[in-house]
Amino acid sequence: MTTLTLAKAINEGLRAAMEQDPKVLIMGEDVGKLGGVFRVTDGLQKDFGESRVIDTPLAESGIIGTAIGLALRGYRPVCEIQFDGFVFPAADQIITQLAKMPLRSLGKLRLPVVVRIPCGGGIGAVEHHSESPEAYFTHTAGLRVVACSNPVDAFHMIQQAIRCEDPVVFFEPKRRYWEKADLDRDATPVPFDRGRVVREGRDVTLLAYGPMVKTCLEAAAAAADDGRSVEVVDLRSLSPLDMEAIVRSVRKTGRCVVAHEAPVFSGLGAEIAARTTEACFYHLEAPVLRVGGFSTPYPPSRLEEHYLPDLDRVLDAVDRTFAF
Repeated sequence: MTTLTLAKAINEGLRAAMEQDPKVLIMGEDVGKLGGVFRVTDGLQKDFGESRVIDTPLAESGIIGTAIGLALRGYRPVCEIQFDGFVFPAADQIITQLAKMPLRSLGKLRLPVVVRIPCGGGIGAVEHHSESPEAYFTHTAGLRVVACSNPVDAFHMIQQAIRCEDPVVFFEPKRRYWEKADLDRDATPVPFDRGRVVREGRDVTLLAYGPMVKTCLEAAAAAADDGRSVEVVDLRSLSPLDMEAIVRSVRKTGRCVVAHEAPVFSGLGAEIAARTTEACFYHLEAPVLRVGGFSTPYPPSRLEEHYLPDLDRVLDAVDRTFAF
């Protein structure tokens, strides 16, 4: 048993994948000598060399385009996008090439590329450094999209993503990078396309992923003081969604709240709410409610605590589900 931060768990997961398969490469801006701006790749270039941990130019489209070419030649590239807001120059390559080439070739070409994206706010950063762009990629058929929320999942899920034959967009909650947990490396991990109940409850289901899982767990603990039993489900896989886990929980509790940092309007929570309503209509005691960011560009850091969904906003949604 080892205690690791989330950032270090990803580092250890990358290291394990590189040791197991010499075709695994890491690419990105400052991932080598610096070890990444969050030090997630610290020490990997020293141990595996510059041919496997590659410092790239500041050109996200070029990073993904090069990774596609490498994947076609049998490599398994892991690309780091330095910050969430920097992924948009690479969106053309991700959406029009990475996501579509396997189907375009009738499955003859596989693109096992992982695109790592530190996401979300809460670190006091400047513009383009605190966004939650997951809905763009869950809307793109041909991509798997996953989000880790804790060190244990981070360690296992990054390895599962690298082994996957499909392209994977891997979201990492940057404000959770320094939180710690005990890791048993020999434990059997949950498949990375499955959700997981992280707190059992009977009165209402909270669905969350990435940075909001901890917030929802805190809200569930606070609700318990008022006599309400809140179940928290960490979705983990955003595309495909583990509807079995969602439906099983919501049919048990009869109420559901979906929480994410991204703006509520056209956010992933809308799709989850719609599909949950379709599958659980006769079990629901109240409409599925959503908690998220506001429909405005991410604000300056001095205002982000007012923008980010917090414990109080999650608890307010929980209270509202009991008003019906």
